[in-house]
Amino acid sequence: MERNKVLALISLLDDPSDEIFSTVEGELLKEEVDIVPDLEKAWESTYDSTYQRRLENLIHTLQFKDVKGRLRQWLAAPEDLLYGAWLVARYQYPGLRYEELDLKINQLRKDVWLELNDHLTALEKVRVINHILFDVHGFGRNTTNFMAAQNSLICDVLDTRKGNPISLSVIYSVVAQRLGLPVYGVNLPKNFILAYLDEGGDLVSGNKGEEISILFYLNPINKGAVLGRKEIEFFVKQQKLEPNPSYYLPCSNKDIVQRMLNNLVFAFESSNQPEKVEEIRELLSLFA
Repeated sequence: MERNKVLALISLLDDPSDEIFSTVEGELLKEEVDIVPDLEKAWESTYDSTYQRRLENLIHTLQFKDVKGRLRQWLAAPEDLLYGAWLVARYQYPGLRYEELDLKINQLRKDVWLELNDHLTALEKVRVINHILFDVHGFGRNTTNFMAAQNSLICDVLDTRKGNPISLSVIYSVVAQRLGLPVYGVNLPKNFILAYLDEGGDLVSGNKGEEISILFYLNPINKGAVLGRKEIEFFVKQQKLEPNPSYYLPCSNKDIVQRMLNNLVFAFESSNQPEKVEEIRELLSLFA
């Protein structure tokens, strides 16, 4: 639709007739998120609370539709984990740009890369990453408000340096993979850890049915502590979980983003935000 027509429709949103408003709203909802700046400008230019409320609802609906559409597209080819994490955060921060996250991740990657060399063993490389992320940059568990939604929003975690097991794992694995290191998430219940695959290992091999060889595991919530299989088995037994092979194998990017959204559901339930819970569940329905 031409911009002049869009602006004309926006000006009709304050019409007292419910029938006219409903028709106008329906037409505007057919548009893309690109019209949001015009809606925001209209909001700023009025003191009419009814008009502002209608604009706010329309803006949110368009932004949510945009996130849902992008998530549906990503699920068709979920290769970029950071992009998936960005979509989760974009639900809460519609104006967040992927480039902002990409820049921050690349800076972390550069800081690690400056300390690496080809002669280091896998364990030595991990120690370098641990030092840069946890000692230099101060990433760690958010102990003061562990259930908060911000712990699952990658932009907040990159800013505050505090998060939960899965958000810290996302940052760690994306940085590692951009350095060519085979570090992938493991969807362990009641925690989330990382697996460092054997040299040349990747998820493609596992998806083809080939055996995945894991050198060791990492626990980002504990400053990247190195773990062996026996320690994971002990944790599973301690938590009284039914043994499952998936607790020891790398999971997909789709699994990781799905779990991030599940964490958001829990966070919004805890903070009594039922409308947000319903919308996140709508996004989760795309994973079925």
